[in-house]
Amino acid sequence: MAPRKSADDRKTEIVATMLRLADELGPDRLTTTEVAKAVGLTQPGIFRHFPTKQDLWLAVAVHVAERMTDAWSAVLDENLDPLPRIQALIRVQLHQIAENPAIPAILHSRELQSGNAALRAQFLDLMTRFQALLSEALTEGAARGVFRADLAPKDAAILLISLVQGLAIRWSLGRRAFSLEAEGARLMACQIDLMKMAPETKETA
Repeated sequence: MAPRKSADDRKTEIVATMLRLADELGPDRLTTTEVAKAVGLTQPGIFRHFPTKQDLWLAVAVHVAERMTDAWSAVLDENLDPLPRIQALIRVQLHQIAENPAIPAILHSRELQSGNAALRAQFLDLMTRFQALLSEALTEGAARGVFRADLAPKDAAILLISLVQGLAIRWSLGRRAFSLEAEGARLMACQIDLMKMAPETKETA
């Protein structure tokens, strides 16, 4: 007889199953009954660990946030120069999405976002922190002459985040027919080249 799982282990299993089923079925169609069946519990057993479905989705968001934060921290611990730091941050972000393909669907689920303010706040905080990391690296890079002097770091950070988000949606809609990380690297190189180009000067008569 297998040993009984601890409450923490069971919660981890439930959250991981939520992410997997959200990818397979879609977050808006996923029910606690299906989650309970997948982990070998009854529906009341799920609610002993997570009192409401909103609590369960919030636990999923916290799990995703922790994974992404750990990935960012690993990049920052390398003490990279601004440009390779930006490239590494974007790469690990794309890797996290590729490893957890339900993330784009969860982020863009109108039902989840409108019905769970805590979930929305969690993902908004995550995006805000990622934007701050990119903006800091872009500011430092501009000061060092890596990027064009008139670069607006906050706007440039938003453009890079938009690249990640847009690519993730295209990847999902295209049934993952291409490598998210490879395509992301290609498009990121194009975006960064634009940030490095000197502004055009107008000829004066």
